[in-house]
Amino acid sequence: MDTLEKDERGRKVTKYVLIAVSLIFAAFMLVLPLAAVIVNSLREGWSFYFNALSTQYVRSALGVTILATVIAVIVNTFFGVVASYLLTKFHFKGKNVLSTLIDIPFSISPVIAGLAFIMTFGRSGWAKGIIDSINGALGTNIQIVFAIPGVVLATIFVTFPFVSREIVPVLNTVGTDEEEAAALMGAGGFKIFRKITFPHIKWALVYGIILCTARALGEFGAVHALSKTRGSTFTLPLEIDALYMSGSADSITSAFAASSLLVLIAVVVLILRNIFEARAKNK
Repeated sequence: MDTLEKDERGRKVTKYVLIAVSLIFAAFMLVLPLAAVIVNSLREGWSFYFNALSTQYVRSALGVTILATVIAVIVNTFFGVVASYLLTKFHFKGKNVLSTLIDIPFSISPVIAGLAFIMTFGRSGWAKGIIDSINGALGTNIQIVFAIPGVVLATIFVTFPFVSREIVPVLNTVGTDEEEAAALMGAGGFKIFRKITFPHIKWALVYGIILCTARALGEFGAVHALSKTRGSTFTLPLEIDALYMSGSADSITSAFAASSLLVLIAVVVLILRNIFEARAKNK
């Protein structure tokens, strides 16, 4: 009995020590830095805070960020659903290659991705001639590098795997029995997807979209390589960097004010993620 009590007491001590270590680590590495951003953003008062957020540069950066995020989420949601369905429902040569390619953004530095786009669509890139031909034929002025399309492409690249990597495990777990039974009963492909497949993946899809959105909003490296003009192609993280690096006290406070937007968005995304994750577990 004494041995059992000692073991139980030891387990409780270990549990509380681990909880304390986790809370201390989270406080110093996550909570305090984010709280410092909020506190410093309000250093000059609410009037300065709202003025800092209403400047032309910040409004432009926020607009570019939202535009790139929305397009990246739409593109990667469509691709994520299609790729997940393909990888889990069909057998074909190159399946493992496709699965590996989807994970490339996880293993490549975003800066390298940005440079790769420059080498593809820049002045010496192999696609530059194609773009020039299109512009000459249509009378357009399409530009990828150092323009909004480049920012969007970079954002799509870094958020590429998130939706598919949430859906694939769910489809692997569900299997194909229900879909095969529905097909034998005469149901069409789209009806099978809408009535059987989609209900299984809907929470994983929403969760993947939330992760994709959060990653797109905070992307810096790849976008920095492909963005050139402040007030035109800068996203919010780039504008924050520009404000902070200018060095004046007001610009640094403005950088914290702009950063607070991303902090607030991150908190909202975290809350949504937890809500949908809980619903997915309790479905």
